[in-house]
Parts: sequence; structure tokens; C-alpha cells
Amino acid sequence: MDNSEPLMRRLADALDRLAPPPPAPADWLAAPAYVWTGTARAVAAIEAPPLALLRGIDQQKEAVVANVARLAHGHAAHDMLLWGARGMGKSALLRAAVKDAQAAGGAIALVQVASDAVSSLPALFTQLAQTQRNMLVFLDDLGFAEGDGEGPRTLRSWLDGGVEARPPNVRLAVTSNRRAIVVRHGAEQDDPINPRDVVDDRLALADRFGMSLGFHACSQDDYLAILRGYAAEYGLPLDEHEALEWSKRRGARSGRVAWHYITELAGRAGRTLA
Repeated sequence: MDNSEPLMRRLADALDRLAPPPPAPADWLAAPAYVWTGTARAVAAIEAPPLALLRGIDQQKEAVVANVARLAHGHAAHDMLLWGARGMGKSALLRAAVKDAQAAGGAIALVQVASDAVSSLPALFTQLAQTQRNMLVFLDDLGFAEGDGEGPRTLRSWLDGGVEARPPNVRLAVTSNRRAIVVRHGAEQDDPINPRDVVDDRLALADRFGMSLGFHACSQDDYLAILRGYAAEYGLPLDEHEALEWSKRRGARSGRVAWHYITELAGRAGRTLA
């Protein structure tokens, strides 16, 4: 009797576990959003506040919503750079705009790229180019370290129509704390030969985006307006004096800080926030 067959089968099973078959291609028409980590994972629902609750950023909101709606309907649309203060709703606005466009019947999905998967964007673009759907590819909190020349050059290529540029049905949306995206130091302004050269080169990347929108820290009035909107939406009592003290203890006024205070109020009231 040949005893080698069971042994060979066990060896084949072990090799399969070590090198599993590649995952099945993503169904890019099946979900409202996806996360890309080198492979795609479908997301069942986009978590985003109603657009009406995003206050203090009215001009930015109008521009982003209009641009996403154009993309959703296959019209000419811009790549977007949303830059500026933390917690002022940059990523929330992008998610909310896509959700709004989907509710209006737009053929669009959001694809958020994991921070360690940016280098695999060409593989993502290859898949999306074959998809009969418009896609907003979202890079959240993007930044390049000092001395990283390859990352900015690659991003410029994607935006400017290089060999691996994003396909026509895809637009990029990037959020960053800096307009220039790349780290910049004040010493660059002191260059005795040409004090603007380095700064202009850094800003050249930002200029590749057809839409660049700055988000700035809240005024006190904007902060309170955000809180009033949330409090009315969730039926919570608002103590504006305490809300201002809350922001002072956190050293900032922003939409995120306002939401944290609303979460505190809901918790005290034994409520959940949907």
C-alpha cells in the first residue's frame, strides 16, 4: 500500500495555508464605501454627520458638496486638498458630501486609503479604471516627512496625468494640516540666494489640486453655533458658559471639541448619539 498520498496531501494543505490564494476581486458596485489597504474591504455605511450640522465652514461646505455632486454625475470635477486646523470637519465634510450625493442618486463611492497603503495606489487605480462608477479616493491626514522627495513627486504625477495617473472616473481628496503638505521650516525663508525657491517648490504640490480649501480655527461665535446645532438636533440642554470652559480646558475651539462636549451632555443624560 502506498502511504505517500496522505503525506503529500498534508504537505499540499500546509503549503496552501502558508500561501493562501489571492482574495477575490472587490465588487466596486456593491457598497457605498471601501477601505483600501492594498486590497479592498467594503464598508456597509458611511458614518458622517448631516451636512446641516457642519457649521462654521459654510463656504468650504458649499464648494465640496458641489464638486462631489459633479463627480457623482460624471461631470468635470476637481481633485481636492482640504488643509488647516485640526478638528474643523475636513474629513467629516468629505464623508458627508459623498453620502449626500449618493442619497441624490449619484453613482459614486468613497475609497479611503490606509496611511501605509499609499504606495499601492497604482494597483487601486488599475481596478477602478475598469469600474462603471465614479470614485472619490480619500487620503486622510496626509503628510510627507522632511527629505521625502519621492512621495510628493509621485503624488504630482497622479494629479498631473503621469503614466500612473488616476483614471477619468476617479478624483483624489486629500486632507492635511499643512497647505504645502510637505514639512516646511522657517529657516527656508532665510535662504540668502533665493529665499522663495524652496517654499515655492513645496507649494507647487498644493497647486496641482484644482480645489484647495483652508479650514481655520473656530471663532467663539462659530463654536457656539456648532454647539447649538448639535444640541437642537439631539434635544440636549446647552450651558454655553460651561461649553466655553470646556474648550478652554482643551486649549482649542473646533467642531471636534464641540462634539466631545455634546457627547459629555448625552452621557450625563443617559442618552446615546446615533
